[in-house]
Amino acid sequence: MTLLEAIILGMVQGLTEFLPISSSGHLVLVQKLLGIDLSSESSRAMIMTYYVALHLATLFAVIIHYWKKVWEILKHPFSKFPMQILVSTIPAVILTLLLGDAIEGTYVSSALLGPGFIFTGLAIALGEKLGNGRKGLEELKTSDSLLMGAAQGIALLPSVSRSGMTITTALALGFCREFAADFSFLMSIPPIMGGVLLDTLDLVKGNTLSFEAIGLTNLLAGMAAAGITGFLAIRLMLAAVKKMKMKYFAYYVIILGLMIIGAQVFLKVLKN
Repeated sequence: MTLLEAIILGMVQGLTEFLPISSSGHLVLVQKLLGIDLSSESSRAMIMTYYVALHLATLFAVIIHYWKKVWEILKHPFSKFPMQILVSTIPAVILTLLLGDAIEGTYVSSALLGPGFIFTGLAIALGEKLGNGRKGLEELKTSDSLLMGAAQGIALLPSVSRSGMTITTALALGFCREFAADFSFLMSIPPIMGGVLLDTLDLVKGNTLSFEAIGLTNLLAGMAAAGITGFLAIRLMLAAVKKMKMKYFAYYVIILGLMIIGAQVFLKVLKN
């Protein structure tokens, strides 16, 4: 991995983790466009190690942006807000335990890239149509948190956006835009933390930590790019949600999905 590739992947991760355009789908797509070879076990271990580091950087971005709310959660861990965030993680945990291997297998092929982007776009467009509610924390029920958590679980599939699905679901349930965005970003903290921890444990057990293969400079540069762009993406996303501008993200991912399907069918590329 070159320094330029490391920075590009870091920027892609940071921007797409919080914008409703799917970080997993874009990483798979950019990875293929850059021609990063994953044919060997060592190269797969290297990229997995690198993605763990990038997710850690985006985790710092959301914690820094919401540090006041995070501090309140830490001071009052058993209050309604943190407990509902905990509830929202249950569906994703169950889906990961039941279908983890199958979901992981979808990242090897590009077959779901196009359809996943189109599905995300249609969901975002629907959310924009429905999203004029006024509900907030006081009206939040456990069933609402579970539904948003289920939407987060669906986003385990490549090119399905986590933030797009959770915010859309919150809007469809009648929550106001500001609460929908805040809850979506804050409910991302437990799964990102859990994912980083589990992936790190897998790497350690397999003795496949590949920091030397990545290079310290590349690693730090990529994490910095992911953290900075992630912070900026949160601010951009909050503004887009409040100003009802999410439809532009919907247009983007639908067009991207159609282009990918067209390239796969007619140009016979991006198929593996």
